[in-house]
Amino acid sequence: MTQTARFAIIGGGWRAAFYLRVARALPERFACCGMTVRDGGKGEPITRQWGVKTYRTAEAMLDACSPCFVVVSVPWQVAPEMLRVLAAAGVPTLCETPPAPDREGLARLSELVRDGARIQVAEQYVFQPMHAARLAVIRSGRLGTVTQAQVSAAHGYHGISLIRHYLGAGFEDLSVTARKFVSPIVTGPTRDGPPAEEKLAESVQTLAWLDFGGKLGVFDFAGDQYFSWIRSPHVLIRGERGEIRNAELRWLKAFDRPVQARLERREAGQDGNLEGYYLKGIALGEEWVYENPFAPARLTDDELAVATCLAKMAAYVDGGPEFYSLAEAAQDHYISLTMGEAVRSGASVSTATQPWAV
Repeated sequence: MTQTARFAIIGGGWRAAFYLRVARALPERFACCGMTVRDGGKGEPITRQWGVKTYRTAEAMLDACSPCFVVVSVPWQVAPEMLRVLAAAGVPTLCETPPAPDREGLARLSELVRDGARIQVAEQYVFQPMHAARLAVIRSGRLGTVTQAQVSAAHGYHGISLIRHYLGAGFEDLSVTARKFVSPIVTGPTRDGPPAEEKLAESVQTLAWLDFGGKLGVFDFAGDQYFSWIRSPHVLIRGERGEIRNAELRWLKAFDRPVQARLERREAGQDGNLEGYYLKGIALGEEWVYENPFAPARLTDDELAVATCLAKMAAYVDGGPEFYSLAEAAQDHYISLTMGEAVRSGASVSTATQPWAV
């Protein structure tokens, strides 16, 4: 039987609630034993809603609840300070993205890891079911060597993470060319809910060409996509033997034997099915390429990805392997920052090897 992983959270914002929802849906797997929320007026409602005690300082929280690890879910300007506090206390940490705001801050954090700090990063997109299914198809060899990944699914470092994983890219240098395009859009929902009236706003789209030398990443994202009813995500992955376009696959079983198939979501609770309402997995024909390890919990795709991060962090603390190192997350954010520099300058910008990659 899997042991319940006790964790604590520093931060009480919108993102921290994802971890609380996962713990509530999977009490046999995860338990949040406390939260650091400096504002008592904000902490009391959290306790009433979630039944989790809040503390005003990280030190008080650690003394009271002795978690296996701590989730740091605070603004990126504050994250490095919290990571240093936890490293000094010898507490393993799962940090939300990005772990620092700039390249210099990322380099300083890499010194913590070299000195023994146990830090992983909650870069969850690669663990979302459809992205995980595509990565499983790539690992199967159906596409051959992947040389191109066009991703319009997430902003900044999240989008870069997906591109790097789809391409199998590591810490090699690359050249970045990027532009922004501004166009009108009718506003849609936000974190606070649906729009109250029709309103026109500017949609800012970033397009970037990431040349890894023999491999190409194309980044395409507008912030509206996260909540918009009219802007959809799209992904194109190409190898010499096939491609994935969103959920559609084409590949060659032999040079003269083309195959077409589709990644299909399999869900309980539809039509007359009474098993509950949850994702069972994603299938390619008769083959499962993603099976939901948290079924039958009723969780969204992003919550399933957060649950995966928590499960992998618990395994890491118990002696298991790293699953998203500080170095990987630092590289994602560094490339994202380089992309911003390329937008501002209007010229191609090349990356260089950073301290975390050595």
